[in-house]
Amino acid sequence: MAEGKTIQELQAEVNTYISQFKEGYFSPLAMLARMTEELGELAREVNHYYGEKPKKTNEVEKTIEEELGDLFFVLICFANSLNIDLEKAHDIVMNKFATRDKNRWTRIIQDIRSEEDGEN
Repeated sequence: MAEGKTIQELQAEVNTYISQFKEGYFSPLAMLARMTEELGELAREVNHYYGEKPKKTNEVEKTIEEELGDLFFVLICFANSLNIDLEKAHDIVMNKFATRDKNRWTRIIQDIRSEEDGEN
């Protein structure tokens, strides 16, 4: 099985694609509007699959996977346009969760130990 692409490879691939066009990346405000638009499309698909609003019979079939991909592409474009390394951004967030929020949620291992000790 082939290994997946790294975040740097994804960012480079998107940059290579965008760099072939004179227009280049959109402005940050336009990029945010695009991201909001893609998020709305993702929300619509989630609502169709898991919510109470079924698709109309004439609506084009799309998948949550496709909509997540669209949103991810725009997110990478946004990061690239601002020279943000998404791996570094990810590491910053994970460090925040590991420190600030380290005791915020009930860990699965704690639940297992509690059950083994007879606690509920």
